[in-house]
Amino acid sequence: MIHSAGFYKKQEDDIMAVIGAVLGDIAGSQFEFHRPADLDWKNCRIFTEKCRFTDDTVMTLAVKKAVLENTDLAKTMREVGRYYPNSGYGRKFYQWIYGKKSGPYNSLGNGSAMRVSFVGEYYEKLEDVAAMAEQSAAVSHDHPEGIKGAVVTAVCIWMARHGKSRQQIFDYVLEQYPADRYEYSIDKSMDELEHIYKWNETCMGSVPPAMRCFYESDSYESFLRNVFRLKCDSDTLAAIGGPVAEEYYHGVGFDPEPVLQRYLDERMYGILKMQDGK
Repeated sequence: MIHSAGFYKKQEDDIMAVIGAVLGDIAGSQFEFHRPADLDWKNCRIFTEKCRFTDDTVMTLAVKKAVLENTDLAKTMREVGRYYPNSGYGRKFYQWIYGKKSGPYNSLGNGSAMRVSFVGEYYEKLEDVAAMAEQSAAVSHDHPEGIKGAVVTAVCIWMARHGKSRQQIFDYVLEQYPADRYEYSIDKSMDELEHIYKWNETCMGSVPPAMRCFYESDSYESFLRNVFRLKCDSDTLAAIGGPVAEEYYHGVGFDPEPVLQRYLDERMYGILKMQDGK
């Protein structure tokens, strides 16, 4: 089971960080592999006909389903994930979803961080958030960096939800990813990242830049545009930082329902709308 009955959970009417992750995934998908070199990231459309939901959304919602139904996390991730073989899984994770071996494979990839948003929004106590983030990562991404990426992301969501400042979130991420040890630490400005950042699918190459995109934002949309500014795994960086921006700004600044209904299928939309006991 993924959580114990003793954990205190948040109220259902609280802001949904998961929406920030899903919308980020959808928006970022258009530039994941096909980002124009001359992209006008300040003015381009956020949602286009090239957008879709990817494995980031699938696994985010699989984690939510497992938490709400108190089911085995790995089993639920596989059950949900197998409906979407073409959603963009990495090679090893695809084998984990469809293969017979069910154990973790020492991954430090950013997949652990991009799927953890519901943990950051659901649990009220910080220690519960950190513990459950670690559990959600360890079923597949049990490398210390894979686990840390999930924990840091979930804690940042929790901090934003509890009214912590951008500077407090920045300081926490910098403490976890110090500049003298990590190439893409959060201390790198967007101006710097725009010139030095190279495609990276690791947690340590994704979580700090995603949080920098949030740190230099003033709205959910400006966060997304900061992600668009980088030649990056854009759907995943947006799915990692999007929940933080959504919680911090108390929403996304527009009605998300038309976008969600346009891009999600019935199964994904149904899990997104799930509440306790339903």
